[in-house]
Amino acid sequence: MKTPHNFIVEPLGERYNNVKKIGDSELILNTEIFNHEFINRKAVVKAVPTARETKIQVGDTVIVHHNVFRRWYDVKGNEKNSKSFFNENTYIVSEDQIFLYKTPTNWSRFKEAYWKACDGYCFVQPIKQRNSLAEEKEEQCIGIVKYTDGVNEVGELVGFTPFSTYEFVIDNTRLYRVLNKFITIKYEYQGNEEAYNPSWA
Repeated sequence: MKTPHNFIVEPLGERYNNVKKIGDSELILNTEIFNHEFINRKAVVKAVPTARETKIQVGDTVIVHHNVFRRWYDVKGNEKNSKSFFNENTYIVSEDQIFLYKTPTNWSRFKEAYWKACDGYCFVQPIKQRNSLAEEKEEQCIGIVKYTDGVNEVGELVGFTPFSTYEFVIDNTRLYRVLNKFITIKYEYQGNEEAYNPSWA
């Protein structure tokens, strides 16, 4: 199955991440289908668009929009699937619903493949507040580039405009997705910068 303009993906694991294993026990984190915070966002690409070229390949792991696997209730209380749903293991997603991708390599048993941002974006990890008198735990609009499309470099300390971020939790790390055009400054490290990741992530 292929489409001219969209990707075919299947969820990597369950549609929801409702349970967390702690030792020999399981902790139930969520029981609601509409809570986007516990929706699985990892998928495997089964087919790519036929009408155009893309850097994403069949077999890649991708991070998709939280609404792709999400269920919801209509006004009559009937449970529904998202518009991306084709069947339980097949979803049709557009390019703007994919945010990160990584390609398995022949060296994957020795070194884990790394995430790449889709064109036009980077992912930034906030840093801890450096002012001991401030109430906020993280610096505002400053962070370390974690994943990139190649425009910015991984590890750069950058500043970005207010209200330009979209929050993600990727591999237990809280990150902001930022359009490259909203990266407004690149700082020199002062030696007291430390990545900030809240405990709930």
